[in-house]
Amino acid sequence: MTLNAQLPPCSILLLAGGRGQRMGGQDKGLLEWHGEPLIAHLHRKTRLLSDDLIISCNRNQEKYAAYADQLVHDDEGDFPGPLAGIRAGLKAARHPQLVVLPCDVPRIDAALLANMRETASQHPDKPLMLWHDEHWEPLLCVIPVALRTHFESAWHEGERSPGRVMRKLGAIALQCPDNDPRLANLNTPELLSTHNTVSD
Repeated sequence: MTLNAQLPPCSILLLAGGRGQRMGGQDKGLLEWHGEPLIAHLHRKTRLLSDDLIISCNRNQEKYAAYADQLVHDDEGDFPGPLAGIRAGLKAARHPQLVVLPCDVPRIDAALLANMRETASQHPDKPLMLWHDEHWEPLLCVIPVALRTHFESAWHEGERSPGRVMRKLGAIALQCPDNDPRLANLNTPELLSTHNTVSD
């Protein structure tokens, strides 16, 4: 089922469990972009890469179920942040690597996803995060599932930043061009509307 049989199998986690504060509390993954929910775009771009497509969502599970092999949710209420969703994804993952993507990057493409997986396979014991414009993108990452206990320990010690956890674990940086349009975060109504006028 995977497009590149030479790469190790991966699970894929799509993060759609946030509060949607910048969207006025709306469930961001279900907002439309180019006539489809954001989650549908991510589903289409990742479906062939894995037989274990996981969505982290804390509401509207019946709508997300059509786009996933598994649904997970935070084990604490009141939207504790993306690290909670990543922890749930690591617990549920059926393969040794977990590719993590937020639901609001519909412009990500097959080449970048392949590059993430290929680079991660060369460093199987380290997390990988994208790097561009002089900063990390901790929610665009690949995490070895074997590191799950480190994420659990960090959480129980009060850590809530996925990026800090991964940097402490010696994260590998995958360099992307500055202002890479594939990484456009459509996380406000204005950005969603602006990018709606541009062909995908």
